[in-house]
Amino acid sequence: MDRVPRELPGARPPRWLLALPWALLAVVEAAQFLTPETVQLGFVFAVLPMLASLAYGMAGTLLVSTAIILLLALPEARAEHISSGDLLALGLIGAVSTLLAWARGRRNAQLVTVRTVAEAAQYAVLPPLPPRVGPVRCGALYRAAVRTALVGGDLYDVQPGPYGVRAVVADVKGHGLGAVSTVAALLGAFREAVLDEPELAGVAARMDRRLVVDAARREDEELFATALLLEFPACGGGGPGTSEGAEPVAWAGGAAEGGGADVAGGPGGAEAESGGPRGGGPRPAGGAPVEARLLSCGHPPPFVVGRYGAREVAMESGPPLGLGLTRSAAPEPLSYALEPSCVLLAYTDGVTEARDANGRFYPLGARVHPEREPAALVRAVWRDLSAYTGEIADDVALLALRVDPGE
Repeated sequence: MDRVPRELPGARPPRWLLALPWALLAVVEAAQFLTPETVQLGFVFAVLPMLASLAYGMAGTLLVSTAIILLLALPEARAEHISSGDLLALGLIGAVSTLLAWARGRRNAQLVTVRTVAEAAQYAVLPPLPPRVGPVRCGALYRAAVRTALVGGDLYDVQPGPYGVRAVVADVKGHGLGAVSTVAALLGAFREAVLDEPELAGVAARMDRRLVVDAARREDEELFATALLLEFPACGGGGPGTSEGAEPVAWAGGAAEGGGADVAGGPGGAEAESGGPRGGGPRPAGGAPVEARLLSCGHPPPFVVGRYGAREVAMESGPPLGLGLTRSAAPEPLSYALEPSCVLLAYTDGVTEARDANGRFYPLGARVHPEREPAALVRAVWRDLSAYTGEIADDVALLALRVDPGE
């Protein structure tokens, strides 16, 4: 699932509206015979053609209008108070309603054309993510806050390059269509930097410079974005030497490969879990870990989802993009040893800042269920998030990545 499907309001008339003109016609005709002659309901017939023009096109409206006139013209069905002048008036109302239905149909066709062009433009900005990029399996989900938009203020992308597979998840200032130009600029800078910059810090600096230039051009001093950059190096592999100075550890409840302390408890458990400033992450037994490098520019850290649940990656965050501080103040990328059965789950704050009816934030880490396939993981998170909150008012982006080093 790459986009959450959303239909335009009024794109299709509801079924009850399609049946309403015919139902009212039958009810009014029956009521006319069951009430005294002093009760005149003929004026209701004049409403039916206009109601039909809201539910049907030109042909359907003409059919309803013709059916009304033919029904009232029959001697057996015609009430005494309905004159030939009334039938003529109903005919004119039917003709005008048919004309209105034709005009509405033309307008709807124009709106469909405009929306098709808009969708094509938005898909060009943020195209659907393939299920696989090199050795990285991908799962992504995007839901814009604006009901009729496909792209808002969040973005993600996964691109191969000479230095490995690189990914980004970012959240720009604001949301909705006003942020789309910033999203397009950041994605363009990221896709170019992936090919040119040997280090993640250089990629972040290129994206930061793009926002600084755009902010100066727009005279917008508050143009910024948070971003999480991920990299799976081309020569990335497993083994103890994948991460500098990292001791192999096990998931909570298991012992370290080297016989060390349990991650969840005991001396040094927290330090072993994070691996220090440049250490590796948890390494479950049963597979050679692969290296993942992470760099946060003011963005929430990702979760590692494995057999025993999800845990947040402990990492240092630098300043957001757009402040001109990334090159000088960004921390060193975190090198993380990722077991092949685990999935990295990155997200934007539209997920964790969503609230339930009582105002409680969505606890992503506590509600994620283990799922090995990235696409299935983001679908499960979205279903649970929707059930938890009901209505989500912000942009939401989810990106799940898992490496199959042998493929």
